[in-house]
Formats: sequence, C-alpha cells, structure tokens
Amino acid sequence: MEKKIIRLKEVDSTNTFLKNLDTYDEDALTVAVADYQTAGRGQGVHTWESEPGKNLLFSMMMCPKWVPLRQQFLLSEAGALAVKDALDSYTDGITLKWPNDVYWYDKKISGTLIETAIDSKGIKRCIFGIGIDVNQTEFHSDAPNPVSLAQILGHEVDREEVLQKVIEAFCKYYELLRRADYMDVSGLYHLSLYRRKGYHWYEDKDGKFEGAFVEVEDDGHLILHDKKGVIRSYAFGEIKFLIPSVNIKQ
Repeated sequence: MEKKIIRLKEVDSTNTFLKNLDTYDEDALTVAVADYQTAGRGQGVHTWESEPGKNLLFSMMMCPKWVPLRQQFLLSEAGALAVKDALDSYTDGITLKWPNDVYWYDKKISGTLIETAIDSKGIKRCIFGIGIDVNQTEFHSDAPNPVSLAQILGHEVDREEVLQKVIEAFCKYYELLRRADYMDVSGLYHLSLYRRKGYHWYEDKDGKFEGAFVEVEDDGHLILHDKKGVIRSYAFGEIKFLIPSVNIKQ
C-alpha cells in the first residue's frame, strides 16, 4: 500500500486537514502529522492535551470501500492494534481499552478519534486521528490517568520512529482486512483488550456495578455480564470504566 505523509508544523486538527483536501489518492494511505494541534479533539466533547513538539499527533486517511458497512468496527480494531504493536516494541503492559484507547496498565497512553464518511455504496472514506503521549512528562488537564513513553522508560523517544512503526503495523492489519481475514484482526483485538479477564468496576446510567467481559460484537457494542448473570450491552459513551485510582464505593 502506497503511503503519502504530509508534515505540518501547526494545524487546527489533522483530521480536519485531511477532510479538507481537494484531491487525494483513494488507493493510498494518506498521513498528516503535526508538531502541534490548536484544536486537537478526542472522542465526544473531549480535547487532547499535548505540549508542542513532544507527542505524536497524526491522522491516517484511507478509502476501504470493500469493508462491509455492518462490520466497520473492524477498522477501529485495526487502528488500535497498530498503535499497540508499535508501543509493544518499547514496553510491556500495553492493552486496548474498548473501543480504541490504548493503555499501559491502568494509564492511558493513546487515544483515537475515527470519522467515517458513508454514501449509498457503503464506506467512502475513513480518517483515524491518533494521539500518542511520547515525550510529555507533565500533564495539566483534568484527564485522570495520562502517561507517556518517556515517563515509562525514563528517557525521550524518537517520535518519527514511533510514527513509522504505527504506519507499518496499520498497513499489515489493513491488508488482512482487504483479504477478508476478519477473524484474524478481531481475534487479536479481543486478546489484547484491557480487563479481558475477571470482574471489574463500571458505571452506567443505573449506577456502579461489577462486570466481566463477554465480547465485542461486530458492530462495536461491548457485552458484559454482571455478578447476577445479567448480560449488558453498551454502545460507545454508555458506560464508564472505573479505574483503580478512583475511590470506588458500592
């Protein structure tokens, strides 16, 4: 897969930059990487805190028209696995927190914002906006549990090296999807999940409860069962993972 990388000193959002491109190669992976984003976004209403020149802020755009619309969550799985593969080469303890955050033990090291354009034929275009905390060592936002590679390793890391590792890993998983090897990608995603085993604390609209992982469905819904054996299904934004550093009370 051909790769085209656009390097930016500063931009409002790399996702927005790619969406506004007048022309692009639908058969290539187009990547926009910036030293700083003035309006970097996370999921929902969240923003992404990043010190200029310290972290990895980039977006990848592709046109996977051959992915079935009902299984588009496979793209999210491929993107999350690519970041995990890259970070695995530096440290252990890397897992994927549903739907597409990347954790080092109980701390968040990376997040992804995915924007998909759909037409009458299916998926037209997909953009992954990825933030990886690489060399920042102080965080000032209200994010409860950020961590960077530099904090984990005790020294700074070459951001370009991390970027190239993510891109290469993503191309590997993207090719698996192109060959319709969906179970390979989905299986690896499930094996890599944060809190895959045992009961853990969560919170939904009805309050806090202990639940155990069952599966992530093809459409991306998270399935848990509680200690009463009740099966619970959640779309993104409907459940909160209560991390150990939070004072959890029954």
